[in-house]
Amino acid sequence: MQLNLDAVSKKVGPQTWLYGLDLAPRSGAVTVLLGATQAGKTSLMRIMAGLDTPTTGRVMVDGQNVAGKSVRQRDVAMVYQQFINYPSLTVRDNIASPLKLRGEKNIQQRVQALAKKLHIEMFLDRYPAQLSGGQQQRVALARALAKGAPLMLLDEPLVNLDYKLREELRQELSELFAAGDSTVIYATTEPGEALLLGGYTAVMDAGELLQYGPTAEVFHRPQSLRVARAFSDPPMNLIAASLAPGGVQLERGPLLSVGLPAGATQQLTVGLRASALGVTPKPGDVPLAGTVELAEISGSDTFVHVETVVGELVAQLTGVHYFDLGAQITLYFTVEQAYLFDAQGQLLLAPQRAGGY
Repeated sequence: MQLNLDAVSKKVGPQTWLYGLDLAPRSGAVTVLLGATQAGKTSLMRIMAGLDTPTTGRVMVDGQNVAGKSVRQRDVAMVYQQFINYPSLTVRDNIASPLKLRGEKNIQQRVQALAKKLHIEMFLDRYPAQLSGGQQQRVALARALAKGAPLMLLDEPLVNLDYKLREELRQELSELFAAGDSTVIYATTEPGEALLLGGYTAVMDAGELLQYGPTAEVFHRPQSLRVARAFSDPPMNLIAASLAPGGVQLERGPLLSVGLPAGATQQLTVGLRASALGVTPKPGDVPLAGTVELAEISGSDTFVHVETVVGELVAQLTGVHYFDLGAQITLYFTVEQAYLFDAQGQLLLAPQRAGGY
């Protein structure tokens, strides 16, 4: 199935929930809708599903405009944050229900395989009310996967699960999606989740579609500051700078020897991902001295907030590190790891990577 959104917008009263956007998700691949709460992700998915109609624009499926068709007239599987299961059916029958409607063979084997993938095989004979919220969400996921619809819409489906299970299921889902031929739309607020799922990413903010493309390309070459902010966790460090003889002058900081493209504006912004900052210098590194404001250990990484001469920066250090509050520290980065944005917030320069982006 080929889905195309053509100049789709949505207004509710005086408020604009979605500005006119074009989007053609790749068939047989995952498209991640990435953005903060109220970015417009759920509104867009409801239009894709047929739960809402767009104010303007067309929803094209295989060349036909289905904008006026209800969800019942479309072959769509949906999973939302709020799990929905049939309370009077066991887990086994919940998962089997779409298979029975299609007259599938080997139903029990299919149910068992999906339940095992989603770690709920031990609950097959229970009813939804006997399960935790996270377990019920996995049942809803299994039923959606069993349906095998050409369009699958997943709106933050893992948000109610614990951290370890989320990590496991992201990998499982990525493999399941890759093995199928459905067009999968997956909404999330987490940049890390978009990277783990791969495929394609559409970055949204305040009802606007900012950028769409292969996930790795969008991450490594954000077209604007808005995209860079949305697709960074923690947020990209942004430093005010200006054009100077020989390169880029950081405000209250050192001069960076950067070869600038033609047409660079006088006022610039330098962007540094937290992972680009370290505490161990290498030859040619740029030093930024500062004071430790906060040190957070998260999983296998340590996030250090440092007040420097160019403002507060966050460094992501691999491993567990301990820093005293108020301690003097120097952060280091290489010029090659810096992003550069013009006065309008458009990307001028991004780190070169293998593969052309």
